Amino acid sequence: MSGTAVLLSCDVLAGEADIRAQFQAARDDEYEEIVDKCHDFIAGVEKEYTDNHFSFAELEENEVDLVKLRTWLARVRERDAFGAAGLQQALSSLAECEEKLEAYAAHVYAEEAESR
Repeated sequence: MSGTAVLLSCDVLAGEADIRAQFQAARDDEYEEIVDKCHDFIAGVEKEYTDNHFSFAELEENEVDLVKLRTWLARVRERDAFGAAGLQQALSSLAECEEKLEAYAAHVYAEEAESR
């Protein structure tokens, strides 16, 4: 296998603020979408409480979904060269997801212990 690569560096001659704003807006859109998916995740976990559904299968499914959210956020952060403002809300929302899942997991394990 062979190939070549080229690495370029450039300076913005005019319109740097516009370019920066476009990059930040694109990342903010992505962060906003992550926040929305975090809200969906939390609603899903809360539905398990409403339905009184505490199973290891559901816990595992939610853990997989949380890993997907973490991975997605990490990828967006890699593209966030200029520090978009939406990062903080995305981090906060992901932390809330983690807390909700941790509480749900504790409930699943407690239910399992009671059934023995």
